Amino acid sequence: MGASSEAARGGPLAAVVEGDTVTLDVPARELRLEVDEGTVAARLAGWRPPAPRIAGGVLAKYAVLVGSASEGAVTGPRLAQ
Repeated sequence: MGASSEAARGGPLAAVVEGDTVTLDVPARELRLEVDEGTVAARLAGWRPPAPRIAGGVLAKYAVLVGSASEGAVTGPRLAQ
């Protein structure tokens, strides 16, 4: 998908709704959604990945061939994740 955001990959932050508490622990390098696991699971059950913003051309090719910046932005095809 080419996005470094864990929310864009269906992680717990994809389940955040207005009014939820999100805790940022900088020393531990953690970002936590303070909602019970059952609620998060129910919200993510209907989650679908966002459509790519760019569907063709050089930028679409770049998005497919370059990995996440959080993983070094390495070029090359990404295998099953």
